[in-house]
Amino acid sequence: MGMSALLEHARVEFAATSAWELLAVVLAIAYLLLAVRRNLWTWACALLSTSIYVVLMWRAALYLQTALQFFYLGAAVYGFIEWRRGRAEDGDLRIETRSLRWHGRMAGFIVAATLGSTWLLAHFGKSAAPLLDSFVTWGSVVTTLMQARRILENWIYWVVCDSAAAVLYFGQGLPATSVLMLIYVAIVIRGYFSWRQERGKQLRAQVQPAGAAAEVAAARPS
Repeated sequence: MGMSALLEHARVEFAATSAWELLAVVLAIAYLLLAVRRNLWTWACALLSTSIYVVLMWRAALYLQTALQFFYLGAAVYGFIEWRRGRAEDGDLRIETRSLRWHGRMAGFIVAATLGSTWLLAHFGKSAAPLLDSFVTWGSVVTTLMQARRILENWIYWVVCDSAAAVLYFGQGLPATSVLMLIYVAIVIRGYFSWRQERGKQLRAQVQPAGAAAEVAAARPS
């Protein structure tokens, strides 16, 4: 397919984009922007956007993606609860990190789950894109849980998952959602640096009281 044909295909697909998909896209962008700012209401936007995507993914014959949307519904409730109680002393979200070994285990799980569900979909299902459908699904499951648990590195995982999802959705006639995934990639890069900066502030805040206590102890007469 030449460039002109590809652009024409994209134009036709965008012209056919439904109002529901556009609404889901707007809510999904709001969800991510609020997540970058560590705002609790990110999960309300996630809940509404996901409710729409349940129907859209089913109609696109992306059955694992449909199941993923149901997972997102539960994750939105869990994330709201976790973020409410996971606050630092200044009221901001308390951010955590994980070791390289931990991330190695997560990557291994994603690969194994992807291969397993790809085989099942290829032999027993009717998924339009078994491999990409599987990878985006399992990668998103792990990454969403990481985000709900306030783990800094979730943003790095999202770069990979959203890039793969952009290809998947465009190929299945969801161009607005495909563009959304590309917008996500830019936003999640910003999210990573924003969260990393906040994580640094929280670490410095933990060190300062400890240093002050040591100075007081040293100043006491023996």
